[in-house]
Amino acid sequence: MSTLQQSDEPLCRVAIVGGTFDPIHHGHLVAAEEARVQLGLDKIVIVPARNQPMKGGNSAPPEQRFLMAVLATAQHPQIAVSREELDRPGRSYTIDTVRAFRGRLGSECELFFLVGADAVLELPSWLEPDAILDECQFVAVHRPGYDLSQLGARLGKDRATKIMTLQIPQLEISSTEIRERVRKGMSIKYLVPEAVEAYILKTGVYSDRNGGPDLG
Repeated sequence: MSTLQQSDEPLCRVAIVGGTFDPIHHGHLVAAEEARVQLGLDKIVIVPARNQPMKGGNSAPPEQRFLMAVLATAQHPQIAVSREELDRPGRSYTIDTVRAFRGRLGSECELFFLVGADAVLELPSWLEPDAILDECQFVAVHRPGYDLSQLGARLGKDRATKIMTLQIPQLEISSTEIRERVRKGMSIKYLVPEAVEAYILKTGVYSDRNGGPDLG
């Protein structure tokens, strides 16, 4: 399991990727890898949320979502999976996570925060949105059906100028769709990494008859 740790050679360009990852899928991984290449990142850190204030509905327990993220990234040494939000009590707010990583990495490291185009449009409703933009380089990743050319109109000119946009290969895969396919007994092959598919099928997570262990 890859985790982020301090070392004698500090990581100078690190990106946080937050979300529920319920479950993690190839769309997440393509976005992370493309960001790594385009931004010249030393490390990408996937941070599954314990409880997101903006999310609701059926969800796998936090520990299962964390484990699926570890399985999905086990063969990629430049992608780490962090327990930052899982081990922190209460709701998972982005500003708390960004400040924790900033404190750990120090001011000499350049810190990025990657977010999907759908989520960036909701930025005004986040806790301390302007503080987030000051603490890190916010990066909005293009997604099908979302127009990032209107960021200024949606967020205001001052906020929009602080947000970098990133064009990536766009895969129309959603975690919601994957959960629904599992519930209906449909195939999820090629939508998620093989190890994640095997875990979902073995544990029964997301199915109507969850026969797996309770890891929450």
